[in-house]
Amino acid sequence: MENSLSIDRSSEMIVISLEELKEKFYLEDGVSYRVFLGEEEVPSQLNEKGSDKGLVFVLPFIGANQKLEIEVKASSDITVPNYPKLTQAELSHKFGGEFKDREYLGGHFENVDSLHVPAAHTDHSWFIRYEGPGWESDLVGYRFYLDWRNGIDVFGKKVNTPVLQEVGQDGFDSYHEPANWGMDVLKVGKTLGLGSIATLEDGKARRVDVTDSLYAEITNNGPVYSSVFTRYSGWDLPAGKTDILANISIHSGTRLSKMDLESTNSIANFATGLIKDAKAEVLKSDGSLAYSYLATYGPQSLAEDNLGIAVIYPTAQLTQDTEDELSHILVFDSGSKKLSYYFLAAWEQEPGGITTQEEFIAYLDQEILKLSNPLKIAVK
Repeated sequence: MENSLSIDRSSEMIVISLEELKEKFYLEDGVSYRVFLGEEEVPSQLNEKGSDKGLVFVLPFIGANQKLEIEVKASSDITVPNYPKLTQAELSHKFGGEFKDREYLGGHFENVDSLHVPAAHTDHSWFIRYEGPGWESDLVGYRFYLDWRNGIDVFGKKVNTPVLQEVGQDGFDSYHEPANWGMDVLKVGKTLGLGSIATLEDGKARRVDVTDSLYAEITNNGPVYSSVFTRYSGWDLPAGKTDILANISIHSGTRLSKMDLESTNSIANFATGLIKDAKAEVLKSDGSLAYSYLATYGPQSLAEDNLGIAVIYPTAQLTQDTEDELSHILVFDSGSKKLSYYFLAAWEQEPGGITTQEEFIAYLDQEILKLSNPLKIAVK
């Protein structure tokens, strides 16, 4: 693989597809794959679900204009190595209680692999721990509300270890208060929060709200990559109902979450965006690269300190950059059925984190440069 840029790169995710594995190694059950950079093993995992199916690993470092050779070894030893767990995805809801007037009374939380959301569930039903699925890397955590709101929120982290398993266990919304692991740092309300799925209707952003049903599944929960799949069935739009298939993923060493969306029917004004906050300055790239960003930075966190949030998107697909009373809005390809973009948050209390607007801009500029110039990979 080759880095064509004159800058060093770190924590770059590489995917060797299932098709490539099959061609090179005769992919079959009972075989494991290990990745090596020289004598050093690089933690990896085999994904069979989600957007990135195949052997996934995160390259720790590649220098400016450097070429590296990675060796993949196949073995009949299927013992899973004990790699450090640097990502996590989870979904937890109550068992042992019952719904009464759309509130879930009693019971205890258990993690599940998937959930068909009960019709009785709504916001503040006390049924789902921290109100929806969560996912995290070693740098930051996220969640979204698995109900009619469907807004994306941020868990700022003060540690580089997994924290989601602790969140919301000691009180339903205790995560709004500072804890040793961190806290919820973004007020979403009726806004687009951070990269929420939406359309633009009558000049206003509309999140995925009225649907026939909701289904969520933890598709990957691995040491270097985790992901969440959601099916929004029958989103009732003016042009007719559509199903939205959403896959959100994150890998180790990054703040970026990737959103891959597919609609069964065309959506005239597929959109996303960011919450508007008077305490934060709006930042935009110049549109000269294949990827661009819309971001804000300032003392907009719920801890009243600096927080940067951003959406990174394919420049060529943007059709409108606008706003309404609550949100900064990006609108994409008219009539699109597919849309992919990234979103991220950087809180100043992260260990060794970004603490100034200048640092945040430099970070975003580098991220869009790397996305616009992916590593060149040849599988031999």
